[in-house]
Formats: sequence, structure tokens, C-alpha cells
Amino acid sequence: MDIEVFPHRVLGADTTEKLLNGIECIGDVKRTVVQGPRLPPEDPNENPRYAERRKITVNGQEIELKVKTGRIFVEVSNESTIDEIRGICNEHLPFGFDINIGKYIKTQKTVSDKIKYGDTDIPDELVGMTDPSARLKDRLTIIKKGKKD
Repeated sequence: MDIEVFPHRVLGADTTEKLLNGIECIGDVKRTVVQGPRLPPEDPNENPRYAERRKITVNGQEIELKVKTGRIFVEVSNESTIDEIRGICNEHLPFGFDINIGKYIKTQKTVSDKIKYGDTDIPDELVGMTDPSARLKDRLTIIKKGKKD
């Protein structure tokens, strides 16, 4: 089952980082996908304090945030996880948000996956994440789950 978190505003890098760290701490979360308008490449003439394209730390791993977060899709297995995600969103999104349940993340190999990888087996976290015209490292970051104590 997938959950769509749809904030009433486009999120900045700091809010995205806090929200993703909260969501990734939930043990039931399998995959998280961030969607939104692409941020322009860094401009050396731009004042760095206004730059939104920067590295954020999620679950102890640094990733470059390349989009302004408009929606977050979360793949979970238990419906009870929705309440945990709602609590995290209430904490970090005071301006409001909607949570929708549906099927947002692909689970079967797509035509684009077959074009890019052929008939080879690919890891489950890569299924449906392919952009045939882009290098995978430029468009996708896999965050490894840490072991809980």
C-alpha cells in the first residue's frame, strides 16, 4: 500500500530533511519517493543562503536534494503506519497537508526498466524508478535502513 503526503505548500530543504528523517525512522516504511519541480543547478553567482539545491542528511546518509518537495510517496505494508506518518506531518507541516491512500509507486518492472536494464533482475527498490534518458545516479538515491537497537 502507498501513502501520498501532499503538503499545502512546496517544501524547502530544511523541512524536507526533517520530514524525511521522521518518516524513514518508521520501521514499516519500504520506499520513499520525493516528487516536485526540479531545482536549477547551482549558480556560482547566486547568494548561497538562497540556494535550495543542497545536500541534506536523511537516516545518516547525505543526499543532494534536486527538487523542491511537492509530494512524498511512501510505500508501507500496514495501514496502522498512516497514523504514525500523520503525526510526523502534524509536527513538521503546520500549514496543512493531505494524506491519500492508493497505488503511487510501481512494483512491477516497467517498459523503461526493460529498456534500460534488459531482462536482468533488478533490486525491488529500483523497480519503476528508471528514467531511460538519465544516468541513474543523477536521479535516484537509495537510503539504506539503519538497524534499530
